[in-house]
Amino acid sequence: MDLIDVAVFVEAVGARSLAGSARRLGIAPMAASRRLAALETELGTRLVHRTTRALSLTPEGEAFLPHAQAMLEGEMAARNAVRPSDAGASGMLRITASIPFGLKVVAPFVAEFLATNPEVQVDLLMADGIIDIVGNGIDLAIRIAHLRDSSLIARKLAANPRGLYASPGYLESRGDPEVIDDLENHECLTITGSQTWSFMATDGKPIRRRVRSRFSASSPEALREVSLRGAGIALLSEWSARADISAGRLVEIKLKDAAVEPLDIWAVHPTARLVPAKTRLFIAAFEMHLRRGRPPSTCQPDRRL
Repeated sequence: MDLIDVAVFVEAVGARSLAGSARRLGIAPMAASRRLAALETELGTRLVHRTTRALSLTPEGEAFLPHAQAMLEGEMAARNAVRPSDAGASGMLRITASIPFGLKVVAPFVAEFLATNPEVQVDLLMADGIIDIVGNGIDLAIRIAHLRDSSLIARKLAANPRGLYASPGYLESRGDPEVIDDLENHECLTITGSQTWSFMATDGKPIRRRVRSRFSASSPEALREVSLRGAGIALLSEWSARADISAGRLVEIKLKDAAVEPLDIWAVHPTARLVPAKTRLFIAAFEMHLRRGRPPSTCQPDRRL
């Protein structure tokens, strides 16, 4: 099986088109089409549905994709095994993250990472929804969440403290909530589809509290923007509110009987086998970047999620 044919297939899935695959591999679109056709002929099955505008996987293509990715990873691992030890990582690294975290945290770090790894290219896909990293040919997802079980591999990079924030003007007009029950008398800004906030009581017990909300949004960044304008209290990650706290645009609300439940920042990738050097290097460097200047939380090994 020709690995270039396999690479055309994997890149076409990631780019969602043969033209995009051709651009990424530096070959002519007609050559990419011929190579994909050759692979399908060799396998005796259609791997993708092709139209003039889009490309989608067939059931057979979905089954073959992880094997195709493993073949390319194996080839890269073989090359790395005989490269000089100082050659470093190389190739395209595709990463996905949420829009606010991608803009405020990941993208600034990528600039630093590219400067120290001149043979690596990075494609950062930012979206507030969960991206199918296997189906989209993503090497690494940076996620802030409680993770569900799946076949993916995850590594905890750092803790992600969260809090309640409001503008000074809002608190002057409405007063500071002191305990959880006080939130019933306040405007709470929530994520679309969820009006429940999670807390940890002072005795360590989890508390889930439904809050009153007249504004919701699909992105935490929109909640931050509305809270800056005095419309209510937002539940945000500490990194999202840090600059506004320093500038006096937001105030953190400290409740006496509970604290907002924290989440963790995870690096998620498709497989633990033959993880490319570019992915391993980025994960290690980004973990160090996140922990820089703050007390490190307990590091956890890779695990399935």
